[in-house]
Amino acid sequence: MWASGVAGGAAVVSHWSIVGPGYNWLLSAIVVVVGGVTALAGGSWLGVVATAMALGAGLLGRRQAVAAGLFAAAALGFLLVAVDDGGVAPAVTGALLLGGTTSVMLLGHWFLVDPRLPRQALHRLDLATALGLVSEVVVIAALGAFGSDDMVMVLALAALSLFTGVLVAAVWFALKEPAYSGVMAATGLSYLGVLTAFGVVVVGRLLVAGL
Repeated sequence: MWASGVAGGAAVVSHWSIVGPGYNWLLSAIVVVVGGVTALAGGSWLGVVATAMALGAGLLGRRQAVAAGLFAAAALGFLLVAVDDGGVAPAVTGALLLGGTTSVMLLGHWFLVDPRLPRQALHRLDLATALGLVSEVVVIAALGAFGSDDMVMVLALAALSLFTGVLVAAVWFALKEPAYSGVMAATGLSYLGVLTAFGVVVVGRLLVAGL
């Protein structure tokens, strides 16, 4: 799910043509490591193919349209692997949540390379993260996560979901600050967002699996 979400975010950013090839190289390396290791460990041939697509996006990173297409193909491949493991809805919501918040963090860092990048891109990715969080909570709630007898885990899920929502909102408002410090603050907050979003995804699935 994580590899799918990051590859999907890379496809969107490449499609916007707001970054140079260096960003594609970086995202390709991240997706290859995250997706490739899990694909090999799980023996998934589709995951290996998706990893190859992500590698191709990096090798052809100077051609934005081609890179975007290859990243999109990689995202779909990794998503299909996740669907096979846990179902369609949880795979989609998990990929959207993890991919959205990770993409905010990575693109926020890229502002160090080019401070002239449009903040609207970060706003859109933050909105995608918010959509991913809401849909993730709805899906795992529908699967019975909050009805578990393990109240410690249920409370942990509720707290992680709430804190992630606060961080997503904080990123949005930090980007309203016209000075460059606003982007720096948003990037720092997204670091925490990645951790708490990961917690939401993991704890939610542990609760569902334990029912």
